[in-house]
Amino acid sequence: MTGYNPARYGEAVGDQYDVLYPGVAAETEATVELLIELLQICPDQSVLEFGVGTGRLALPLRHRGIRVAGIDGSQTMVDQLLSKPGGDQIQVTIGDYRDSGVAGRFGMVILGFNGILDPRGHRAQLDIFENAARHLHPEGLFVIEALVLSDIQRNGEWSVYPRYVGIDHVELQLARYDLETNRILRTLVHLRPEGLRFIEVADCYSSPGELDVMAEVRGFDRIARYRNWAQAEFTSSSVSHVSIYRCRFKE
Repeated sequence: MTGYNPARYGEAVGDQYDVLYPGVAAETEATVELLIELLQICPDQSVLEFGVGTGRLALPLRHRGIRVAGIDGSQTMVDQLLSKPGGDQIQVTIGDYRDSGVAGRFGMVILGFNGILDPRGHRAQLDIFENAARHLHPEGLFVIEALVLSDIQRNGEWSVYPRYVGIDHVELQLARYDLETNRILRTLVHLRPEGLRFIEVADCYSSPGELDVMAEVRGFDRIARYRNWAQAEFTSSSVSHVSIYRCRFKE
């Protein structure tokens, strides 16, 4: 995939990200609690977040005494993070988390919101696993969150579903899976009193099993998988997954 810009999404929504995604806050507490729990089995209490964004996870983790660093492609998103209390305590690198680096090693690397489904394809996704391993202590954890497509969603037809419904804000997601290219094409439609906002997103889909193979190739073992951050059981009907991988070795 040529012409890829890792800052594109963040620059498109960074100035309004926290406003456009108010419902995300409901998931944050469960996410942070699971990460804190997992840190108890990590080599040390430190976290590197790929796609740190406006600090939804980084800031509450830092407020809990965890050393946190992040990589993000969007200066606009990072500016929002730095403007918040405690934001200046997060070490942030502007770059592509496919290959950008941060000084030091960490007990955990996290990547949420389908970030592992890099639109550049499986080669890029393998590189992300490799970059996570590069930043981890031996026995450190790589935690990812991604969607799971159903058989119906793979039929090539457009689907429409409400991702968020509030009093003055509705987000509709229009999505279609392209079997030939293995890409998920999405248009996010935000309906607000001040008008409409359209955002285009593309991902290269990898199933949980495919991600497990990538992890194995890059020196990870999967130690757990949940349906969501609340640790609900992952089943064949799950529409998302949170997968935890342990770094097996260091070269």
